[in-house]
Amino acid sequence: MITWVVTIVLAFVGYTVTYLNGLRLAQRQERLARVNRQLSELYGPLFALTEANGRIFGAFMERHARSDGRSPFVHELPPTEEELAEWRLWVKTVFLPNIQRMRDLVIKHADLLGEAEMPAILLQLCAHVSGYEITVARWERGSYGEHQSVVPFPSEEIAGYARNGFAVLKREQGRLLGRRRNDGRS
Repeated sequence: MITWVVTIVLAFVGYTVTYLNGLRLAQRQERLARVNRQLSELYGPLFALTEANGRIFGAFMERHARSDGRSPFVHELPPTEEELAEWRLWVKTVFLPNIQRMRDLVIKHADLLGEAEMPAILLQLCAHVSGYEITVARWERGSYGEHQSVVPFPSEEIAGYARNGFAVLKREQGRLLGRRRNDGRS
């Protein structure tokens, strides 16, 4: 009789351990799948776009800054017609398409955000894009009175947000895949 009880208890314990281990592995796989989606569909592309946009804006500023190194838009002397025409070209062909892609990523993949609520910095990004869309629409009608969005672009903040989100998720992905850090520690 004791043998039967021990056998049944051991079988039950074995089943329970197997069940709990399977549940833990399934949860880990689900978490890994979500992290992979966050990286591939939101934070990875957002990080790449913010980095590329920052670099191309830097290149623009190197080429088109005034002799004192400042932008024509923050200078005592207003921008010349040539400077404004060059700015419109860059906005329409490079900057606006980049920031529209950023905005579209945020809107399309909001379910992949790490936060419970939409971060204010992402809302500012969306507003900035809308502000530039109306400015460009005016340009297309021949009205050149405005040359910037009514909402400032949160360049450093959005780049930091994307960089940090990407880095956190890459570490989490590595942890879920069982990778150890390569800095000599386990």
